Amino acid sequence: MFENLTDRLSRAGDALKGRGRITEDNIRDTLRQVRMALLEADVALPVVKDFIARTRERALGAEVAKSLTPGQAFVKIIHDELVRTMGSANESLNLRAQPPAVVMLAGLQGAGKTTTAAKLARRLRERDGKKVMVASADVYRPAAILQLERLADEVGAAFSPSAAGEDPVAIAQRALEAARRELCDVLIVDTAGRLHVDQDMMAEAQRIQAAVSPVETLFVVDSMAGQDAVNAARAFGEALDLTGVIVTKTDGDARGGVALSVRQVTGKPIKFLGAGEKTTALEPFHPDRLASRILGMGDVVSLVEEVQQKVDRDQADKLARKISKGKGFTLQDLREQIRQMQDMGGLAGLLDKLPGKGMPASVDARVGEREMRRQAAVIDSMTPRERRHPAIIDGSRKRRIAAGAGVQVQEVNRLLKQHAQMQKMMKKFSKGGMTKMMRAMKGRLPPGFG
Repeated sequence: MFENLTDRLSRAGDALKGRGRITEDNIRDTLRQVRMALLEADVALPVVKDFIARTRERALGAEVAKSLTPGQAFVKIIHDELVRTMGSANESLNLRAQPPAVVMLAGLQGAGKTTTAAKLARRLRERDGKKVMVASADVYRPAAILQLERLADEVGAAFSPSAAGEDPVAIAQRALEAARRELCDVLIVDTAGRLHVDQDMMAEAQRIQAAVSPVETLFVVDSMAGQDAVNAARAFGEALDLTGVIVTKTDGDARGGVALSVRQVTGKPIKFLGAGEKTTALEPFHPDRLASRILGMGDVVSLVEEVQQKVDRDQADKLARKISKGKGFTLQDLREQIRQMQDMGGLAGLLDKLPGKGMPASVDARVGEREMRRQAAVIDSMTPRERRHPAIIDGSRKRRIAAGAGVQVQEVNRLLKQHAQMQKMMKKFSKGGMTKMMRAMKGRLPPGFG
């Protein structure tokens, strides 16, 4: 997300770095680049105008004029104004209500409401220890009801059944009664969408909101919908008493204009970002961290939080002890490392949070993702004995494994070779090789290391 904007804003900032002083002329040129970058990112025009006006006023003021590094001061202004545009801080869900607290999801068809309902249920259950029930009031798409039922089972949430042809308001009221009976902490109601805004849809959503009095009414918006999403946000904001926004499909959007526009258009905070189909792919929205990512400064805080939440500490300790005792690094160990990397969003998700302008390795990251998936498939095609003792994998076994994984035999050979190299490296570490290596490298490490 934001690859194009990151690249353009970084270049605009670089144009001012190294200058001893900043004049009105070079500020004007730089702001022109910033304006074009925002418009190309599909940020709504009123938002762009307001952003540029605020930035110009601050850039021509004393904080830049008196700075010893005016270029860096200007980048800080851009960062601060991005944060201001997207909201000053993360705002979590307000579930302080007599249980069950009702969360209602609204938005256009295809925005990802049903998947988001499951993601939210999983997050509330696993992170906050809440007992969650979900219900679908989308009576126009029976497939959506079935999808939510399947996802509820996957994430461990209770499901209140509904059927096509029923009154959506009656479905929501029945789900609320069921959530009370089952002593649920939270009820998530997924409402129907349309391909475009219409009065019937809005009236139905208003009736549901009046019937169940949700503590949170969240507008779910597709980040790739561009200006249509901004128009829909405005319409939903006028029709419903919204409390927040969830921006979905951010993994497929290189522009990110919706995330920069929707806060100002609705006046409501963005609470979560969704990235991908997995029910774990929902993260809290932190404007300051996202502004840093947009400017190529990375988001190490979120990365550390994600590692703490998604890396199996016991598994990692077990592997470390195993290696320190000189025991082999098996293919099963490698498979576990690949799984944990995928849980954290893969290489692309990792690179997105590391400092670096636009990460020119983004193309390589996509190649790396495919490589990891292929390696996982190859290991999954092996028997448990083959994973523990790769030396037994002869030609016929390689052909069977390749066929099972849908790859060529060369892929199996490459994985086995890489694993053998990793084993050698692990053995060196277990024999004090790491200490020797660090000693040898000490003279070449950057300041502060070794």
